[in-house]
Amino acid sequence: MITLVGVGHVFAISDRVNEVICSRRPDVVCLELDPARYQSLLQKDGSRRVPMQYSLLAMFQKRMAGKFGSEVGGEMLAAASAARTVGARVALIDVDSSRMLATLWKKMSVREKCGLLFSALVGLVSSKETVEKEMEMYQSDDEAYIERIGEMFPTVKAVLIDDRNRIMVERIKGVAKEHANVVVIIGDGHVPGIARALEAEQLEVVRLKQLMSTSPQPDNFGEHSTSFVWEHPYG
Repeated sequence: MITLVGVGHVFAISDRVNEVICSRRPDVVCLELDPARYQSLLQKDGSRRVPMQYSLLAMFQKRMAGKFGSEVGGEMLAAASAARTVGARVALIDVDSSRMLATLWKKMSVREKCGLLFSALVGLVSSKETVEKEMEMYQSDDEAYIERIGEMFPTVKAVLIDDRNRIMVERIKGVAKEHANVVVIIGDGHVPGIARALEAEQLEVVRLKQLMSTSPQPDNFGEHSTSFVWEHPYG
């Protein structure tokens, strides 16, 4: 059994992530992190040098996380802690972030670079209500929302979503070959693509909407939610 758990990096969902893992008691918990980002979260080290536009997005995430009563990456740390509690191994399944950022910047057109920088600047002054409205738009049709991102930022979608999905799917399958019970914690925007690629596997899907619900029911796991900005992976 593979359980995909879609998370959002600015929301207060750590307790729910812990519940999901403790209730399923997996052999392995896969995290959408690479070793450098994982160590940065563990050490609460915000000193990693990244291009300005990504730093702006990270600043936006940190500010939004405060408004939602959480810390950026708190759900990943909660997942790692829950893994230790149930005796599960932690597997880091994401690509090397430094290389990927370099590839993204190299491949992006000037138009995309300017658009991404503008989006980052707008994000710095966005309100909690704006984020909630964006989230509602995503929940109405998550895959269409991702496609619209692809229309605005085709290279961003290709590198940050599609390419990473393919690599993470292969790593998840590799773990699942050796372990019968696997929980995967990933940004909710990755869930549709990864779930499709794993459709031949025994699969359960838990979406961000369920984790954020005040009284979620396990039978409802499998609904949809999330967004590009608050899922940006380098906050």
